[in-house]
Amino acid sequence: MEHNMIGWVEIPVTDMDRAKNFYEAVFNITISIHDLGGFIMGWFPYEEGVKGISGSLVKHEMYQPSDHAGALIYFSCRDVAEEARRVMDAGGEVLREKTAIGEGHGYMALIKDSEGNRIGLHSQS
Repeated sequence: MEHNMIGWVEIPVTDMDRAKNFYEAVFNITISIHDLGGFIMGWFPYEEGVKGISGSLVKHEMYQPSDHAGALIYFSCRDVAEEARRVMDAGGEVLREKTAIGEGHGYMALIKDSEGNRIGLHSQS
């Protein structure tokens, strides 16, 4: 295979400012906002040559947040407990606290973001 299967992720939002503030607070990042012909996108930081993919928050009538339907996206973290601690203050909800996956696969947690999306967190420690 020349590349990994997943190359980009888009997370639906209904309030871009609220979503931007949530993700910036939980992950300690900066999101840049772009209007691409009616698609309002909040791009996650991306650095060439490091592991993982990037993606965007997207506000558009074709995108609907959900806490039970569609794909489940996992964000890589140093320790999922750190990000999970910031979720409530940022306007989200912790659905599942840090849990060992087992067999050396690290840890996971589930959160609901400010827009109502179910999001996974993953770390090795």
